[in-house]
Amino acid sequence: MSNSGARFRNYSTYLREKYGQPVYRVAIDAGFTCPNRGPDRGMPGCVYCDEHGARAPYQGPAARLNREAAGVQPLPGSQEDIRRQVERGITFLKGRYGANLYLLYFQAFSSTFAPPERLKSIYDFTLGLARFRELIVSTRPDCVDETRAGLLASYISPDFDVWVELGLQSAHDRTLKRIRRGHTVADFTRAYLELKSRGVKLAVHLIFGLPGERLSDMLETVRFVADLEPDGVKIHNLHVPTGSPLFQDYLRGEVSVPCASRHTDAVCRALELLPPGTLIMRLTCDTPAARLASPRQFPPKTGFYACVTREMESRNGWQGKHFRKRVQVDRISPRVNGSGGPDR
Repeated sequence: MSNSGARFRNYSTYLREKYGQPVYRVAIDAGFTCPNRGPDRGMPGCVYCDEHGARAPYQGPAARLNREAAGVQPLPGSQEDIRRQVERGITFLKGRYGANLYLLYFQAFSSTFAPPERLKSIYDFTLGLARFRELIVSTRPDCVDETRAGLLASYISPDFDVWVELGLQSAHDRTLKRIRRGHTVADFTRAYLELKSRGVKLAVHLIFGLPGERLSDMLETVRFVADLEPDGVKIHNLHVPTGSPLFQDYLRGEVSVPCASRHTDAVCRALELLPPGTLIMRLTCDTPAARLASPRQFPPKTGFYACVTREMESRNGWQGKHFRKRVQVDRISPRVNGSGGPDR
């Protein structure tokens, strides 16, 4: 446990310590789609994803890329649209939180899913709209290659970090196939090491409660991620948006969603397995209530963090308590399989 008495390494605390004051993400939808959805975002993607693709609620609803712009509204993903999103995001964050420092966050869909020259144009343009302190790009393993990793690394400087939030969700290929991720655990490992070798900071996305997974499966995923010693981890509890393919399975009673107490237990166990230096950037999902079918009764983010802290205290637990590095990062080579986790 840290000298401060904190039970886990909170991301917001890290940012305050680094910058001397709170720092806020300006979340952008730059018009990207993903390999699962096609050019207009219209095709079904991962079973838990709806057409909003994690777009920040304060940016308003997403528009289909092939839809005609109405009136004077800029085309989605155009420079004018991105400019308005940056302005809207900064205005919102300043008004609600009194924000003064900002990080640029390409959040929606797969923000490296475009030709490298287009990516560079979008990143350069958006970074020039405000004094951002970091660049954060959310994407998938199958949208990262040597060229894109090199492009992202080119923005790194002594006082400017570049983060990639890389979706894994599960370290079991049978689960990735079931949820229609469209990539394997081996694809994730390749992309992770490609980025890490260039000095890009990595945050891994995980989902607890995926269809067919038991607690033991989730914890094996955590152990796999712990071996990589990522800079950050985001843990999401399974959500069922009404516009997602998973919603139909939920209506048929084929999917159950973990309640708050089950998710609390899984999170506490996971925290004890993760390296003590890994930043804990998220512990729950926060799909807007208007789009959420389940779970409907769940504490808000701050309330859930408090629940986790109380539970860790009752267990005398802390992040890293049971962390044991099992393999060297460059030796991690997960097998493609249908019945188990990564091969050791």
